Amino acid sequence: MNHSRTTSKKAQYGLDAPQVVFRLFLAGLACLALGGFSPRLGLRGWSLPFFCQGCVLLAMSGLMVWASRIGKLRLRDKILQGIPWRGDERVLDVGCGHGLMLLGAARRLTSGRAIGIDVWSQEDQRSNSADATLENARREGIAERIEVLNGDARKIPFDAASFDVVLSSFAIHNIYQPAQREQAIHEIARVLKPGGHLAIADIRHIPEYERVLRRLGWTEIERRGPNFLFVIPTRILHAVKP
Repeated sequence: MNHSRTTSKKAQYGLDAPQVVFRLFLAGLACLALGGFSPRLGLRGWSLPFFCQGCVLLAMSGLMVWASRIGKLRLRDKILQGIPWRGDERVLDVGCGHGLMLLGAARRLTSGRAIGIDVWSQEDQRSNSADATLENARREGIAERIEVLNGDARKIPFDAASFDVVLSSFAIHNIYQPAQREQAIHEIARVLKPGGHLAIADIRHIPEYERVLRRLGWTEIERRGPNFLFVIPTRILHAVKP
């Protein structure tokens, strides 16, 4: 199947880690101010180090904004291009947020359907809500192809072998207990059909996810990355369920 770029300029996929972005920005400004005032404070020789540190922090803040607005959409398209779409798939996006992966997958469907689940945390994405995701789907012109539900990755509310494709991006690392992350991977494996494709993008724990899948008997697993979209390295796991 041929697909044009899946990104709509009108859809808004959220500012990731807004508190981190804000803190980096404030810290950068503070360093620049200290650089300017250091001679008056008796900190001779500190102006250049403060200026340099301030510029680095501001650059990191700017990089994270760029990643949220542009970079992660490019990465999304690259991940989805690695899946051999037919168009009739049933797709699940675990931790769908504003619908980045969910809507990208839905654009590749004809008779299929894409379902997103999330607990809608505000810590990792500003204005995160089901309504925001549905509005993005309307703006993309694909609202009829998607469904959005409340759902936790640790207890996915679907039967075993319900989906042809399962996706997740920048979500599972927010489960802080290793045993609960393992439970989430077990749940993802449970709802995927044999021969189905799994793609996970995350900033932490990708080797851990792979180990869980291998213990479940999965062998067709590929890791890609790192990609430094959000300063912390992003890695991709793609796997096929046996």
